[in-house]
Amino acid sequence: MDINGAVVLVTGANRGIGAEFVELLKQRGAAKIYAGARDASTIVAAGVHPLELDITDPAQVEAAAAAAGDVEVVINNAGISTGTSLVTGDEALIRREMETNFFGPLLVTRAFAPVLGRNGGGAILNVISALSWFTLPGAGAYAASKAAAAALTDSTRLELAAQGTHVVAVHMGLVDTDMARTVEAPKIAPSDLARAGLDAVESGAQEVLADDWARFVKAGLADDPRVRYEQILTALGG
Repeated sequence: MDINGAVVLVTGANRGIGAEFVELLKQRGAAKIYAGARDASTIVAAGVHPLELDITDPAQVEAAAAAAGDVEVVINNAGISTGTSLVTGDEALIRREMETNFFGPLLVTRAFAPVLGRNGGGAILNVISALSWFTLPGAGAYAASKAAAAALTDSTRLELAAQGTHVVAVHMGLVDTDMARTVEAPKIAPSDLARAGLDAVESGAQEVLADDWARFVKAGLADDPRVRYEQILTALGG
């Protein structure tokens, strides 16, 4: 579908990747942009419609769907990483990652699916991660939540096909945002990631491998997991 003239919702729109989505949507001529954030006062972009939207709060998600009944594209961007291991990590943090990275996009998708259906089908873009396909020490909770988000994307693509909704998965390695600021490794610019995602919405692609990391990991999925892990550690300089 064409972004020019479209009405779009971006979650986690106040910074990082979300803020870049907002700027590129404006450049591509989106007719209206709803910018969601837990604190709407942190939305500083001009010409957008701020929404108080904590995606883990069902009441706020339903209120957003009621307020933004003209939405044609949903960008599920909001997410967190707590650096929590699954075996020894704080269970509350593990649940928080799953609530934000899986149940949050699920709530948004469920609330906005009828909106998209009424408005001609539209599209949903889910920002996932190459960590949906592998994990590293300290990233267990994040990887599990992103693997669940990938399954969510595949399932909702099938479930929403009848109403004409295009569902896109965007995978990447590291992005140059606050979330990855302590990691010394090659990073993709947030603007490049957002551009690749919007290109997929417009072209009809179902999956985006936005950087070399995503392509490297996807290509090795048939490998022995131990071999793949060693390759990734080598690539990271470990």
